[in-house]
Amino acid sequence: MGIPSLDVIDHIHVYVADRAAAETWYRQVLGLIRVASLEFWAADGGPLTLQNDDSSVHLALFQKANVQYRCTVAFRVSAPAFCAWRDHLSQCETAWTVADHQVSMSLYFADPDGNPYEITTYDYAEVRDLLAHN
Repeated sequence: MGIPSLDVIDHIHVYVADRAAAETWYRQVLGLIRVASLEFWAADGGPLTLQNDDSSVHLALFQKANVQYRCTVAFRVSAPAFCAWRDHLSQCETAWTVADHQVSMSLYFADPDGNPYEITTYDYAEVRDLLAHN
């Protein structure tokens, strides 16, 4: 019997010290909004689920201070969106760095709780050219 297939990432657990502040940050910086139908999960320590407009990205915010482990969440975008994200993060006063991976280009940044994120594109040549002219 083989390994069952996976369809998509359903959601990612993110640990934050202040869930209300984190929800505001995720709305302002990533455009994620609360999933009203899943708000009941947030009671008694469960996750507060956030999603993007078309419900293709889901984060589950857990309020837990001083979590010792972290994982990087990476979102794939097109070349024009990559440049738009770079500008958007700057406007949000969120520190970021660019990494050239020779086949992809990535923006790295963190939320206020130190959870690392990556915006990556495989439209490498196009982004390299766009960045060279900006």
